[in-house]
Amino acid sequence: MTDNNGTTRWPPYRHVFFDCDSTLTTVEGIDVLAEQAGRSEQVKLLTEAAMNGEVDLEDVYGERLAHIQPTRAQIQALRQVYKDNAVADAAMVIAVLQHLGHQIYIISGGLEEPVREFGMSLGVPADHIRAVGVEYDELVGAWWSHHEGQEANYLDYGRGALAVSEGKEEIVHELKGSQPGASLLVGDGTSDLLAGEAVDLFVGFGGVAARPKVEAGAPVFIRSAGLAPVLPIAAGPSAMARLEETSYRALFWEGIVRGQDATTFNDATLGVTFGEAVAGAGL
Repeated sequence: MTDNNGTTRWPPYRHVFFDCDSTLTTVEGIDVLAEQAGRSEQVKLLTEAAMNGEVDLEDVYGERLAHIQPTRAQIQALRQVYKDNAVADAAMVIAVLQHLGHQIYIISGGLEEPVREFGMSLGVPADHIRAVGVEYDELVGAWWSHHEGQEANYLDYGRGALAVSEGKEEIVHELKGSQPGASLLVGDGTSDLLAGEAVDLFVGFGGVAARPKVEAGAPVFIRSAGLAPVLPIAAGPSAMARLEETSYRALFWEGIVRGQDATTFNDATLGVTFGEAVAGAGL
């Protein structure tokens, strides 16, 4: 795309969707619960099979939780685990995008309560966050006490779009609705790759887990310990001019510099367009 002066322009993606586990945080919440329950090996194999697209997420979702049988307290404790293991610069990347006028969303196959609180701690509005709900068996332990059911065990999970491999596409459509503007999704797993059909651009993130199917299939793939290279792709290189005299400029510039080595354009046309847009912005 070129502007009236013939300069190549990279369009901004006003709606930016992030996966949570292994994208905004370096852990997989379900695997943390499995380790606590002494079921790490069995559950991790199932998680990897689903994330790599070897089996449908629906086929293993309930099986993993049945192996673990977590309590409400253990699931709630994931909130802090996520925060303690946030991907480098995740909160700042979100802040920069919001400063530039982008709408940020989180869509996750993780468990709803910890994902929502973690997302809100990163600055994402609660109504822009979707994950999988859990039902508890309240009639265990001292359920009548002041602990408010913290000992309650897992009973079932909320079956829906985010508990199946191809379900994120539905949630993208639900959240974006009829709002104008292009959309972009950042994620590490096969469910994210499949949801790429619902957005204008899918960006695979391999900073935590580089999954071969995603790396090969994503139009854009980032191998970086942080998310800064997402900034110029989501906002367009020219957006850096709008960050002069702000504390956000340094991170945007870091995204440009780090992205030169960390970003692969499997779509060659996109790569040429982006490179020309960077040069046109004088960066």
